[in-house]
Amino acid sequence: MAKTYSQYVCQQCGRISARPMGRCPGCGEWDSMVEEVVEKSPATSARPGRQGALARSTPRRLPEISGDAEERIPVPLEEFSRVLGGGIVPGSVVLIGGDPGIGKSTLLLQTTLAMARQYTVLYISGEESEKQIKMRALRLLGEQAMPDDLFLVTETNLDVILQQVEEVKPQLVVVDSIQTAYLPALTSSAGSVSQVRETASRLRELAKTSGITVFIIGHVTKEGTIAGPRVLEHIVDAVLYLEGDRFQSYRLLRTVKNRYGATSEVGVFEMRDNGLIEVTNPSEVFLAERMVNAPGSAIAVTMEGTRPLLVEIQGLTSPTSFGNPRRTPNGIDFNRLLLITAVLTRRVGVRLAEQDVFVNVIGGLKISEPAADLAVAAAIASSVKDIPVRADAVLIGEVGLSGELRMVGQMPARLREAAKLGFKRAVVPRRLRKGEPWPKGIEIVEARSLREALSAALVGPKAS
Repeated sequence: MAKTYSQYVCQQCGRISARPMGRCPGCGEWDSMVEEVVEKSPATSARPGRQGALARSTPRRLPEISGDAEERIPVPLEEFSRVLGGGIVPGSVVLIGGDPGIGKSTLLLQTTLAMARQYTVLYISGEESEKQIKMRALRLLGEQAMPDDLFLVTETNLDVILQQVEEVKPQLVVVDSIQTAYLPALTSSAGSVSQVRETASRLRELAKTSGITVFIIGHVTKEGTIAGPRVLEHIVDAVLYLEGDRFQSYRLLRTVKNRYGATSEVGVFEMRDNGLIEVTNPSEVFLAERMVNAPGSAIAVTMEGTRPLLVEIQGLTSPTSFGNPRRTPNGIDFNRLLLITAVLTRRVGVRLAEQDVFVNVIGGLKISEPAADLAVAAAIASSVKDIPVRADAVLIGEVGLSGELRMVGQMPARLREAAKLGFKRAVVPRRLRKGEPWPKGIEIVEARSLREALSAALVGPKAS
């Protein structure tokens, strides 16, 4: 006879406990332990199917294995192809996450509509009806003809989904979303840790054994991570996040993990009525509405994967009305802003003790690398002194606690991108080691300290 027992599983980290707990001891999340009923029987514990799969595996010598790179399937959207590493690898599993309404389903439907003209695609939705998907497809296609090889189905039972895949025999499968799919053999509800983990494992098994590429859409939590345990991200081959402010039209598709390409790659899209439109030159878009010679504005060159992006960083200081001045960043790390303001106060002599400081990265970008430190410091100093930063200058460098400037990686690529967009001067840290020569077409101003860099970047007699 089968025996049943209850266990409590954390919906954030997947920790299993024999008794209920208000707070998960693994991740510290409150009210995340959910009861699940587990059925244990000799038949299920033996897992004959898995033993049979292991019996079919045969060890092979490394020289006997073919080392030829598998041909990638081209993706019509070049920005999407860049993020994937140059195209779709057959048999791969790609997970796409993002906030509700950010455009995940639109991006994948738009991609599958274009790919269905050459390949057979099966789009599985557990959240929308077939009519709703058809209405969105008509809006995305406009006057274009509807492809014949795009199959739509509304289903959440994974056993039925696998049968439909076997009948249609597609090259590409889209599951929207993984939290709505469930296995009837499990007693837990759809979206729980057990269901998400097992359905993702079955889909990965399908992809690896048949060569079918599987795209999975995943919900995100309030913290911005994909709902379910981190093991879900370890199961798949690539993890992509679609980011952006819902009140702005730009969307960033960022790679967090990619077994077949570079991580931290970014594709830029603009959301319009007819879908997501590629932005081939994001730097020009982010600088299009810039006010030249306005105090508190500086240009930084940040690397998103292998792509250099020029972004405008704005700083604003205002006399505080409270005892403790405010430090408000938007697009950069809060602790990084505190560090830069402390260095400006102590090492450069900029008085910020009675000033509220606001820093904003234009375009909804989030910059985490320290190469933008110099631009942030220049924007703040420019606002305090009420004098502009040179309009034709970019600022690149990390700021140390002693007020020194430190070199950052991929500097030649950053400078070439700045020169291509018409900037004539670049303020960078002084190079102490020999490396690749500076690119031509842009004047390089090397500074050893933050004080020297601000004197070179700011315009007017008050710059020093």
